[in-house]
Amino acid sequence: MIIFKKIPDIKKYISGKKTSRQRVGFIPTMGALHEGHLSLIDKAQKDGLLTVCSIFVNPTQFNDKKDLEKYPVSTEADIELLVGVGCDVLFLPSVGEIYPGGETATKTFDFGYLDTILEGANRPGHFRGVGQVVARLLEIVEPDNLYLGQKDYQQCMVLRKLVEILGLKELQVVICPTVREADGLAMSSRNRRLTEPQRAIAAVIYQCLVSIESKRNTSSFEMVRKQCEELLAAKGFVPEYVALANANNLELMNEYSGDAPMVALIAAKIGEIRLIDNMLV
Repeated sequence: MIIFKKIPDIKKYISGKKTSRQRVGFIPTMGALHEGHLSLIDKAQKDGLLTVCSIFVNPTQFNDKKDLEKYPVSTEADIELLVGVGCDVLFLPSVGEIYPGGETATKTFDFGYLDTILEGANRPGHFRGVGQVVARLLEIVEPDNLYLGQKDYQQCMVLRKLVEILGLKELQVVICPTVREADGLAMSSRNRRLTEPQRAIAAVIYQCLVSIESKRNTSSFEMVRKQCEELLAAKGFVPEYVALANANNLELMNEYSGDAPMVALIAAKIGEIRLIDNMLV
């Protein structure tokens, strides 16, 4: 694996690969890698693409600066994992490399409705920061495929919108299934911050999603939502939202639909740690 820290170097390398007709698959991350990230690299490899992974903890997407300070950083261990799975390229830039004119000088984007609900409503400015950094990274890497994990469902929708805004018609956005622990907990870098007692009950979020999916033909969603909120609270969580939405456009739904594809989404805090998950219904 080749590690690049400077934009001109990685651009020159990728340009050379593209000259020889090598297609590029890009996996943007903030590090603290786990099997979920590695599954994206595996998918890009199976698609026959040059695998380019980035590790960059983007300051502009943290609406809570304390969250940024506590975000787990394990770069050496991440590099070992990437080498172990045969990743081709790692881009490891500094903040100054990504934002040479400062964080506020880089272009931002309007994601409209997607930025007003759920994660957008609970984390003001978050998606603006996500769009800001991913636009920069796409400009640098110029991939053929962008690989994303379904766990961040709303973010996937936002980045699809970003690709549309940027006019990158040839760029394929590939959304890969959420990778879970044995008890159903969605793999996340934030899981590292859970205490043992918190980790022991964290999978209740997944259990709620399974309940929402399994009761689609027997109960009203409002009833199931209330049951999930009560269960989460009883286990020590503070639920932020238990929602049902159209899986294509994230339009929020008050009730199950008989014909539209749906996605159930949950966000809840336990202690200081905020966990999110979703499931197609």
